Amino acid sequence: MRLRPAALGLAAGITVAVVAWGFLVRSAIDFGVSARSGEDRAWWFLVLASVGAIACLFLAFVLVARLSRVLGITTAPAPRPPRGEDRSALEDTAERPAVRPGGHRAD
Repeated sequence: MRLRPAALGLAAGITVAVVAWGFLVRSAIDFGVSARSGEDRAWWFLVLASVGAIACLFLAFVLVARLSRVLGITTAPAPRPPRGEDRSALEDTAERPAVRPGGHRAD
């Protein structure tokens, strides 16, 4: 298996995002301890560190999803027809069994 530059870049981005997340979570815990002991400014830093940690974890999840596409683990969803077109006309009706009145399938 050969190395793919896109996969390596995504893996590096995931690593950076997860390390930043861990640092921000640890900082938020420390700021929380300081805030509970009476430092008013620590509450603001706690909020900023928490929001930053949420953003880093979200970014890591997005990068994991993109990496799974690059590696072929997942595939893109099927394209949807434009809104203005009749969707029933685009479906293949030959594969569906006929339905008799009363909800029973045809034999």
